[in-house]
Amino acid sequence: MSIQSLLHGIDQLSKSVGHAFAWCIVVLTLGTCYEVFVRYVLNDPTSWAFDMSYILYGGLFLMSGAYALSRGAHVRGDVFYRLMPPRVQGRLELVLYVIFFFPGIIALMYSGWTYAMDSFRIGEVSVNSPIGVPIWQLKMIIPAAGALLALQGVAEMLRCIVCIRTGEWPERLHDVEEMEAEVLRKAAEADDQSDNDAAQPGVTK
Repeated sequence: MSIQSLLHGIDQLSKSVGHAFAWCIVVLTLGTCYEVFVRYVLNDPTSWAFDMSYILYGGLFLMSGAYALSRGAHVRGDVFYRLMPPRVQGRLELVLYVIFFFPGIIALMYSGWTYAMDSFRIGEVSVNSPIGVPIWQLKMIIPAAGALLALQGVAEMLRCIVCIRTGEWPERLHDVEEMEAEVLRKAAEADDQSDNDAAQPGVTK
């Protein structure tokens, strides 16, 4: 198996999990709309809407972290970073992953596992509603999300090493792009085409 295949395999796992948990947004939206309707129109609020909201949002937030990392979507101060040569970028990212990323992720997995096991042993339920919604399942997601982030972090470190050796960043797994990125790409292609037309004699715009 080549490095590129391994990277794309890990990216695909993060992508699949991220896309699956993205459906939480749909369920959360429908549930919230239903709660607003029955609360303010029928004057009959539910006993589960609040718990549903933070459980779904918490699951989405945690399990989408690796997907965001695979897409380079986490917040980054790139004012100076984007001006650096690829090899310098790779070295900088590799150091930051070793010093900051993995210690934090290891702490998340360890403390999250302890937290989840304690919650499971006592059968923890929510104190915010009278029906006692179980919440230990949500806490089980914490170490799972940490493990997925750690795996994607390994892939990102491998990308850094490849970039340091070759001077180019490895290609990422193709996925849907934000509208802004698509607009910028098309604008760049239009500029390139315009420059090519201008360089050819006898071609009019």
